[in-house]
Amino acid sequence: MIDQNKNEQPLDLSYLRDMSGDSAEFMIEMLDAFQKQTPIYMEDLENAIEAENWKATSECAHKMKPTFYYVGREDVRDHMQEIERNARELKDIENIPTAFAEAKNFVEILYKQLDDSREELKKRL
Repeated sequence: MIDQNKNEQPLDLSYLRDMSGDSAEFMIEMLDAFQKQTPIYMEDLENAIEAENWKATSECAHKMKPTFYYVGREDVRDHMQEIERNARELKDIENIPTAFAEAKNFVEILYKQLDDSREELKKRL
């Protein structure tokens, strides 16, 4: 389940900070790449779910999981992991569309958080 309380907080970029040696420029590039790639991944996941292609659903969710961890949203990573596992194991598949809808609604909130984080990082350049 996506933690609604985290939606109102700044992103925890400690993983990116550690990975980049605290390079604001690198972290901005990673945020930009994430924001550019996420809509493509979400569309692929939505198409797989609509087609009831559970193998593709599992693979798409698996591909997306780490990116949420990179921006400090372990809750969303865990949410994607649940979608992945359920699709792979053909368990609770009737709930996958609802779980995806929750993730899809969340992404708009995430984009705002990414924009806010990017602006804070730009102050360091």
